[in-house]
Amino acid sequence: MENNTRIVTGEVRFSFVSLLKPREDQFGNEKYSATILVPKTDVQTKQRIDAAIEAAKQKGKSGNWNGIIPPVVAIPVHDGDGVKPSDGTEFGPECKGHWVFTATTGLDYPPKVVDANLNPIIDPTEVYSGMYGKIAVNFNPYSFSGKKGVGVYISTNVQKTRDGEPLGASAPAADSDFGPAQPQQGYGQPAPQQPQYQQVPPAQQPNYGQQPNYGQQPPVQQPQYQQAPPAQPGNPWEGTPLGAQPQGQPQQQQFDPITGAPINGGVYGL
Repeated sequence: MENNTRIVTGEVRFSFVSLLKPREDQFGNEKYSATILVPKTDVQTKQRIDAAIEAAKQKGKSGNWNGIIPPVVAIPVHDGDGVKPSDGTEFGPECKGHWVFTATTGLDYPPKVVDANLNPIIDPTEVYSGMYGKIAVNFNPYSFSGKKGVGVYISTNVQKTRDGEPLGASAPAADSDFGPAQPQQGYGQPAPQQPQYQQVPPAQQPNYGQQPNYGQQPPVQQPQYQQAPPAQPGNPWEGTPLGAQPQGQPQQQQFDPITGAPINGGVYGL
């Protein structure tokens, strides 16, 4: 009878996965656990579950239930299209069209998680809520605080068969946490446009020896000075260069008033 309480499911979907690292339950006990979603189209797995639950009831009757099967026995499998027995709220959308139950195991019996080729999975990012696989579970009777029921426990082996769309925040690290960063935008607001700056052409280096032509400006014309007419008679100083004596007049020698030496040139101090 005991062997009939253990089954291996067909392909199911996993949610609230804690198979490689335990977490605390509502009583503060650390356990490995996972919520199992069995598609309602998998009739054979559901039949094996129902048979295992009935076998667990018989085990309870012959064990700690004192030879009596209560008229109402709490069972762990629920209709994902219905409501949660704990608070009457609906199951999540991922549970629609599935039978739902949660399986656990203590720290002394950690699950062995393997891939489709039966190789052990060590990378925690490969085991997440939303993946698909198979699991071996064991249904056992319990009696706790006057309540009798059937619980379901992980029976060591879990196999991941394929990846699925991650559920909640349990996505693999490579798919969610370290993706390319996107700029933050306000809700419903378009991304701001960056201003477009006109490219400035590179400065032209002047060709030395030749005046640069800035903006094609015409060359500056040098002013034309009118040539002084030749000196007229009767005005001996007009038109005579600076420091020169007028023609026909002898140059007067200049002397340095300090040394008394003669000074070359016609103008003192030059």
